[in-house]
Amino acid sequence: MPAVTADTLTLPRIAPPAPAAQQRPVRSVTTAPSGYEGEGFPVRRAFAGVSTADLDPFIHMDQMGEVEYAPGEPKGTPWHPHRGFETVTYIIDGIFEHQDSHGGGGEITDGDTQWMTAGSGILHIEKPPEHLVVSGGLFHGIQLWVNLPSANKFNPPRYQDIRGRQASLLSSDDGGALLRVIAGEVGEHKGPGSTFTPITLVHATISPGAQLRVPWRPDFNALAYVLAGNATVGTEARPVRKGQLALFGPGDALTLAAGTSQPAAEPNLEVLLLGGRPIREPVVQYGPFVMNTREEIMQALKDFQSGSFGVIPGERIPHT
Repeated sequence: MPAVTADTLTLPRIAPPAPAAQQRPVRSVTTAPSGYEGEGFPVRRAFAGVSTADLDPFIHMDQMGEVEYAPGEPKGTPWHPHRGFETVTYIIDGIFEHQDSHGGGGEITDGDTQWMTAGSGILHIEKPPEHLVVSGGLFHGIQLWVNLPSANKFNPPRYQDIRGRQASLLSSDDGGALLRVIAGEVGEHKGPGSTFTPITLVHATISPGAQLRVPWRPDFNALAYVLAGNATVGTEARPVRKGQLALFGPGDALTLAAGTSQPAAEPNLEVLLLGGRPIREPVVQYGPFVMNTREEIMQALKDFQSGSFGVIPGERIPHT
């Protein structure tokens, strides 16, 4: 971990926050419980214990793995429906195949992201390729659900294939951190992901003892999820570790610092930074549907049962 690396000395550097910037305080640190998803692959529920209002516009996030599968063990999800939001699958290690009822699909691997707008309704499947099931191997990734405003919940489905090499690679001002901007912006630097709801999604690798200070849009919320290692967050230096989520309060700057000593198997701090402009609309979720009212949920169930989400395609997923 991770697949996409670079020499920070040669990358564009993020200007540190202005001296007058308001550092965001740490409101809470929560620990993700472990569970299973789909056909039985292990996940950490990153947002467990955090209110919907504080997460807005995010709905749900799983850290999938990190797990070393034996031959025959890799698992995925069966065909299932979605409506009313976007799914973002970011693969750090391993391979996942995606296929959906609107023609989207492909293979994502080390550092790639698939961005699927479910919109008005879609069927899709995510699973490891057959050769990985046979061989086994390392698997690690993230799936994030991003809400859609009511005005976009019935937009036509859309699929974005974002290769790892397309992410904007940046360095912290002192060269101690590498940032991969997948969507949104950090300072004046933008990532390739196109979103209906304005968000920022960044994977940062911070060297032991290094500090990361970044400007952050004051109209966004701010979350930091630790994928590996240990750190402190905020100017109050609140401790966080692997599998924990820090929720920040208001302000326009974030500070994180990697611990000087990291586990041997995790030499650097790996952290996912997320933020978005709150939608501030009612959220009613029932399984794979995220709508604004109970009536819309009932309609989603009827539409799915009637087959209006599309049909399962018969052809195999093309390898890219």
